[in-house]
Amino acid sequence: MTTLVVVKKAGQVVMAADTLVTFGDTRLSHRFEANSKIFKVETPQGVSYIGMAGTVAHFPVLRKAMSTLAPEELRLNSREEVFDTFLKLHSLLKESFFLQSKEDDNDPYESSQFTVLIANATGIYGLYSYREVFEFKEFWGVGSGRSFALGAMHASWAKARTAREVALAGMNAGCEFDKNSGGPIDVFTLKLKASS
Repeated sequence: MTTLVVVKKAGQVVMAADTLVTFGDTRLSHRFEANSKIFKVETPQGVSYIGMAGTVAHFPVLRKAMSTLAPEELRLNSREEVFDTFLKLHSLLKESFFLQSKEDDNDPYESSQFTVLIANATGIYGLYSYREVFEFKEFWGVGSGRSFALGAMHASWAKARTAREVALAGMNAGCEFDKNSGGPIDVFTLKLKASS
């Protein structure tokens, strides 16, 4: 469980996440392990930050799987590129990392079992378990603290001058009210590429 947000405003793209890990009733805070729910990916097109909500097992698996893709296959700069990249990753996750791709008997497609947010100079994207990809115009949040974060970001949007301010409003609300989210907060900021 987590609070993870992405924001695009005033020429900035920001991703932020809490650092608390929970196992049922047990909390593993940043004091006891250097928990990070965001990792950096270098692609030929530039830096992307990837954040996930879900089981802790997904983090090392997705990092390793992404590092095994050829550079020309690791493309994250549009909705279509994110879809294509994660379609390739899905097969790899099943074959090499033993992903259990079934959630329910009535699933329309095999599940990748995770929720991912992506931030880079081209924008902010979300990917859900059936590889549904969204390109968000302003902000979004996932994880158990998402409702608190979304409300706080919505309330602060008009007054905030930067994407970072909006992201921190969401993160502070998530960490304050969600029992499965806690600080410190990791924040990563990139300059938004000018659209042509």
